[in-house]
Amino acid sequence: MQFVSRFLRRRTGWLVLAGLTMSGAEAAGTPPASVTTPHVRATLVASLDAVQPGSEIQLGIQQQIIPHWHTYWRNPGDSGVPTRIDWVLPKGAEAGEIQWPVPGRIAMGPVTNYGYEGEVTLLSRLKVPADIPVGGHFVLRATVNWLVCQEECIPEEVELGLALPVVASNPQSGAGSPVISRAVGRLPLAAPGESSFVRTEDGSLQLRLDSERIAQAKNSSAWFYPEQWGTINHSAGQHFAVDGRVLRLNLPATSASLAQGERLRGVLVIGEAMPDGERLVGFELVAPEASVTGKEELGVAAAMLFAFLGGIVLNLMPCVFPVLSIKALSLLKHAEYSPLQKRLQGLAYTAGVLFSFALLAGVLILLKAGGLAIGWGFQYQSPIFVLIVAYLMFGVGLNLSGLFTIGASTVGVGSSLAARGGYSGSFFTGGLATIVATPCTAPFMGAAIGYALSQSAPGLLAIFLSLGLGLAFPYLLLTTWPRLQRLLPRPGVWMERVKEALAFPMYGAAVWLVWVLAQQGGPNAVLVALGGMVLIGLAGWLYAVTRRGSSWTRHGGPGFAALAVFVALVGGGFGVDAVAVLSGSPVASEASEKHWQPYSAERLRELRQAGKPAFVNMTAAWCISCLVNERVALSDSSVIEAFKASGIVYLKGDWTNQDRQITAYLGEFGRSGVPLYVYYPPGADSKPVVLPQLLTPDTVRQTLLPVLSPTIQKESS
Repeated sequence: MQFVSRFLRRRTGWLVLAGLTMSGAEAAGTPPASVTTPHVRATLVASLDAVQPGSEIQLGIQQQIIPHWHTYWRNPGDSGVPTRIDWVLPKGAEAGEIQWPVPGRIAMGPVTNYGYEGEVTLLSRLKVPADIPVGGHFVLRATVNWLVCQEECIPEEVELGLALPVVASNPQSGAGSPVISRAVGRLPLAAPGESSFVRTEDGSLQLRLDSERIAQAKNSSAWFYPEQWGTINHSAGQHFAVDGRVLRLNLPATSASLAQGERLRGVLVIGEAMPDGERLVGFELVAPEASVTGKEELGVAAAMLFAFLGGIVLNLMPCVFPVLSIKALSLLKHAEYSPLQKRLQGLAYTAGVLFSFALLAGVLILLKAGGLAIGWGFQYQSPIFVLIVAYLMFGVGLNLSGLFTIGASTVGVGSSLAARGGYSGSFFTGGLATIVATPCTAPFMGAAIGYALSQSAPGLLAIFLSLGLGLAFPYLLLTTWPRLQRLLPRPGVWMERVKEALAFPMYGAAVWLVWVLAQQGGPNAVLVALGGMVLIGLAGWLYAVTRRGSSWTRHGGPGFAALAVFVALVGGGFGVDAVAVLSGSPVASEASEKHWQPYSAERLRELRQAGKPAFVNMTAAWCISCLVNERVALSDSSVIEAFKASGIVYLKGDWTNQDRQITAYLGEFGRSGVPLYVYYPPGADSKPVVLPQLLTPDTVRQTLLPVLSPTIQKESS
């Protein structure tokens, strides 16, 4: 028995020694824990120096990157590839996904990437098998691939390894690498409140965070890093505003978007102002889509009412003034009609307005479905559309001047057909009123249109029809109310002279539209437009002089006239489209000669962070209301002096051509079109003040009154 006992003891010792020898050999074959490439030193670190069976530890891949180079976050942004870790682990061990630290923005020209510079550690949780034998080594290997970039990009790969002793209980000493604890401190925190997002009227997303921490901290900056690639435009600015405990951050749209019901995932980095500077804090957000969109305080019924009131006021806006001449002429002619004919004229005009607004709503619905960012008056951002409307105004002016008449017959037409032609004219006038009304935004309209563009197709259509009904309402009321009709003058010979005089507002509108073309395409676009107008004038003259000629001229003249119009439209369309591509907006070049600076999200953010007061004017060359406000109020010497004396920086954003930054900024304030005037008082945390859409010098000065010098305050009062 003693011999057997001695034999078993010897064999057990040999088995233990053999196991330790094999474990040591396996550990000896482990790849190094640290490898240096030409650009990155990569090191595999662990939170403990030894492991227990069934325990969990934290592993990390530390990247020490040479200066001016960077690696990438899980969403690399506009370009790049995120770092990948492939683990080779003992049987039964499991490694979790990478825990990504808060990234930074790395801009290279028009490209913005999300990634890391200097040093970063990518963490992963590791579960140790419960049946791993004590006394051996837990051997793990990792193949790590990354893309490291400066101006050029280089893919690199290393193999790293660790052999950690397996112990029965936690060791009393050896807490592992301190790199792990530093890396844990760079991970985003859990969301401090409820987050959600809404889809704004321009197709962008607005992220909202409701948190008591927001109310208590002085938030100087905010930026959202989306986990999903393509959700937002990485290079565009993100505008934020704080209202009490709610932070709202507008995320510029891309052609791709979140599917219905999909959550917005990512990291929100907030800059909190501290006595020793700004502290950046990242929060992991998983934001569902809010059940309501757009401006919560509005409903469809309220938006329809605002749209109706805005449509009524729109009749008084300078945008609609040219078409008022045609309406006034129609009213003079209606003095000869019976009450029934007058009502039918009003209904025909209203039908033309409503049809045009329904058509416009349909186009907006289709563009929204295509993922495009749109707004009120968007069609005037197209040089071709501006050219066609300029030709239309010029042609109407020629008609009113008597150069030609469309619709009259040389063989005699019954009175019923003549009346029917009058109804067609009223319908056409309603459509024309809609076209020239779209460059302007009247009071009440801003909130209504902004809400409409965030709704489904039925809601959008209902609100647009309410706006059209408001535009047509004064004329409809006049044609159906006998007492108002008695105020109309009696018809007479003087009406022909009035008709000819009313051609000049049409010519003025055509001149204005050619000026808009000059802003969009430069002098060459003006040449194209004026050449087309010469052809249209030739067409009108040919049509007029050949109507009472021989049989050949009666048929050939209108044909040549139609050919001239065709050449004007097609040639002009191709011409302005080509020159508009080659020409940019002149706002930046003009700014040096003006008392304002061109708007950019970055410039406004700089001013806000520095606590400087700013005044933002969102305008467009085709917006007559904008031009009138600038001429009457913003170019007034007292207003300019008030800006200078108070240190207010005046920023002007030009929406004449499509601009995604300006579209996103308008969406922040629930607007879908210009004008928009916003004043930011001094202080980084001050709340912006939105001014009315119709300005006077007093309106502007009263808004600025708290920051004006005592002398200017006294003059303003």
